[in-house]
Amino acid sequence: MPPPRRAQLASLLRLRAFSSLAHHPPLPPPQRRHQFVAADPSAPAATGRAGVGNPLDPAQLLRDDPVSITASLWVSSFRASPAAAAPSLAPFLSRLELWVLAYQKAYADETGSYLPRSSIPASTLSSLLALRNAVLDSRFRFGNRLTPFLHSPRADAALDPATLSKRKLRALLTTPGPAPFQDRVVQELLLLLLEPVYEARFSPKSFAFRPGRSPHAAIRTIRRNFAPYLWYIKGDLSPLLHSPDPALVVGALMRDVRDKKVVDLIRSALLTPAVTTRPGDEDAANKKKKKRKYQKKKVLPEGEPKPDPYWLQTFFGFAPEEALTQPDWGHCGVLSPLLANVCLDELDKWMEEKMKEFYKPSKSDVVGGDDGVEQGNTSWPEFVPTSGPDKTRKVDYIRYGGHFLIGVRGPRADAAVLRKQLVEFCDQRFRIKLDNENLPIEHITKGIMFLDHVLCRRVVYPTLRYTATGGKIISEKGVGTLLSVTASLKQCIKQFRKLEFLKGDREPDPQPCFRMFHATQSHTNAQMNKLLLTMAEWYRYADNRKKVVNFCSYILRGSLAKLYAAKYKLRSRAKVYKIASRNLSRPLKDKKGQSPEYHNLLRMGLVDSIDGLQYTRMSMVPDPDYTPLPSGWRPDHEKILLEYIKLTDQQTLEEQRSCIREEGLITPQHYISMLVWSYKKNAVLLPSSKESDHEGSTEDLGSDTDELGDKELGNPDHLHLSKVAEMS
Repeated sequence: MPPPRRAQLASLLRLRAFSSLAHHPPLPPPQRRHQFVAADPSAPAATGRAGVGNPLDPAQLLRDDPVSITASLWVSSFRASPAAAAPSLAPFLSRLELWVLAYQKAYADETGSYLPRSSIPASTLSSLLALRNAVLDSRFRFGNRLTPFLHSPRADAALDPATLSKRKLRALLTTPGPAPFQDRVVQELLLLLLEPVYEARFSPKSFAFRPGRSPHAAIRTIRRNFAPYLWYIKGDLSPLLHSPDPALVVGALMRDVRDKKVVDLIRSALLTPAVTTRPGDEDAANKKKKKRKYQKKKVLPEGEPKPDPYWLQTFFGFAPEEALTQPDWGHCGVLSPLLANVCLDELDKWMEEKMKEFYKPSKSDVVGGDDGVEQGNTSWPEFVPTSGPDKTRKVDYIRYGGHFLIGVRGPRADAAVLRKQLVEFCDQRFRIKLDNENLPIEHITKGIMFLDHVLCRRVVYPTLRYTATGGKIISEKGVGTLLSVTASLKQCIKQFRKLEFLKGDREPDPQPCFRMFHATQSHTNAQMNKLLLTMAEWYRYADNRKKVVNFCSYILRGSLAKLYAAKYKLRSRAKVYKIASRNLSRPLKDKKGQSPEYHNLLRMGLVDSIDGLQYTRMSMVPDPDYTPLPSGWRPDHEKILLEYIKLTDQQTLEEQRSCIREEGLITPQHYISMLVWSYKKNAVLLPSSKESDHEGSTEDLGSDTDELGDKELGNPDHLHLSKVAEMS
C-alpha cells in the first residue's frame, strides 16, 4: 500500500473515537426567564431533554456536558471559512451548563482549588441561574458591590447595605480592590464563547495571549522564516494595550460578532468606570509599607490561596519587555488580552496584504521562485550577499502582543516606503502617532533585540563539493551566512540587577538574597534549582544557551554562598565552598569547625536531603535545541481540530472507504460485526443433545446455510475452514 494511503488509513482509525462529537445534536432554543410553562398536575414530572420541566429549577437545566458544548463551538468555528459570518452566540449564552463551567474556572482562580460539578451547592446553582437571567434581561451591571446576584466563595456572609454606615458604604464603593466575583464569572463565560470564534480567524503571524503560541514558538518562527532578511523594522503599539478606545474595540468586535447581547456586555464592561487609586493614596500606602518593614510573619487564613513561591516570583522578574505589558481594560478582566488581539488583528491582516504587494520573486534566487515557494534551506539561504537586482524581494512580519518585527529583503528604500505606509495606517486606524524614532530601520549586522534574544548574522565558511566536467569532484571553501539567535547577556545582567542579585556592570558581583534567610539549606537550594531549570528552559533555543545558563548559575551560586556566609557566620564565600563543596550540597551548621559527615546525618535522619545546585559547570548545561520548525506550523490543538474536521468530512470518508476497498482491507468495526454475526449464526445452528434423532438433517441444513452465509458475506476464509472440516 502506498505510504500516503496507509497514513490516511491510520489517521482514520486513530481518530474514530471522536465520531460522537461530529454528530453533536443541535442546541435547543434558549428558555428565557419569563417563558413559564404551566405544569399539568396529572401528568408525570418531565425530566431530561424530552421534557420541559421547571425553568426555575437549575437541576433540570443541566442536561449536557459543558465541555461537549464548548467543543462543538470550536469545531463549528474552525469548520467555517474565515470570511463566513460567526455562529450565533445567543443560544450558548443562555446555556446554564456553560455558566457552571465559568463558575468553576472563577472558583479555581479565587480559591486555588478545583470544585467538581457535583459539589456545587444548590444555593449557588440558584444564584447562577439568577445571574444568567439578569444578563439575558439586561439587568446586570459590572462593578456592583452592594447587591450582587452571586457572592464569592470566600465571603463569610452577604453584606446587607441597610446595616452598613455611611462611612463603610463610602469605603466599599471608593476603595479599590478586586472585581466582584460575579463579574469574573461573566468574563469567563464571554471568554468561553469568543475565544473559539476568533482563534479560527486570527492571523498565524500573531503570538501572545493565544493558546499554544508562546514566546518559544515566536523565537522558532523567527529562526526559520527571518534568515534571508537584511533590514528590520521594530515597532511598539503598547499604548493601545494601556488605554484603549471603547469605540475602536467595539467596532473591531462587531465585524465578526453580531450578537447584540454579547456586544452590549463588552461595551458596558469598557464604559463602566473602574475604581482606581489616586496618586496621593498610592504614595501614602508605600510609606506605610516602609514603616512596617519588619513585621511578624503573615499567617494565611483558611481557604486563601498561597502566593507564588520565591523561584516563580523571581522568574517573573525575567519577563522580556514584549511580555511585560498585560492588558487590563476596565471591567473586562481575563477578556482584555483577547480584545487586544481583536483590535491588533487589523494590523496583521494589513501586513499580510503588504507581504503580497512587496513580493517580487526571482528564478535565480534560492529563497523564492515564481510560486513563492522556497527552493532551498531557508535556515541557510545563500552563500552570496543578499543585495542586488537579481535577488528575490520579500517582506515578513511577526507580532508578539503590542510589539511587532518586520523583516525586509531588498534595498533600504523598500523598508522606508513600508515604514511610511505603516505610520499612516496606525494614525488612521489606531490613532497612535508613530515617527521614524519609534520605527527605526536597522541592519542585521547591528543586532536586533526581540524577546530578549538578539538576531544577528554569523559568517561561516563551509566546504562546497561539486562535480566538474569529466566527473571530477572538486572541493572549495565557500562563504555563507546564518541567522544567529542568541540570548542577550546584557539584558540578563540588567534583570539580575533589578532583582538585587548583583551589582556592577563590567564585573558583576553577586549579592546575598536575604529573602531566603530564614529558610533551610535544602529548601533554599531546591528553590534555586527550580529557578535554574526554568531559566535553562527559557533559553532553550538560544545559540549561547550554555554560556548564559552557566552565568545564571554562577550568579545564584555566589548569592547563596554570601547568604550562607552571613547566616552561619563563616565570613567568606571561600569557607562556604570549602565546607559545602562547589555545588553547596554538603550541610552547614552554626558552630565552628568541620561539620559532621553528610552520610551520617542522613542515616540518622537529622538533616534533610540537600540537592546541590545544578549547572555549576558549562558542560552540565544541555545543548541548544535546533529542531527546525515545520512549514505551516500550527499549535497541537489546532492540528487536532483540523484533522478531526477533515476526517468527519463526507468526501474524505468516501475516499478512505474506497482506499480500503481497493487494498482489500477491512475496518475493525466491520470485522467485529462479522465475528458477532458468525457467532450468532453458529450458535443457533448447533445440534442439541436432546435432538440426536435429527442430527443428520441438522448438519445438512447447517452446512447449506454456512455456504449460503459465506457467499453473502464474501468471506472465503469460512468456506476454506468448512472444507477442511469436511476432509477431516
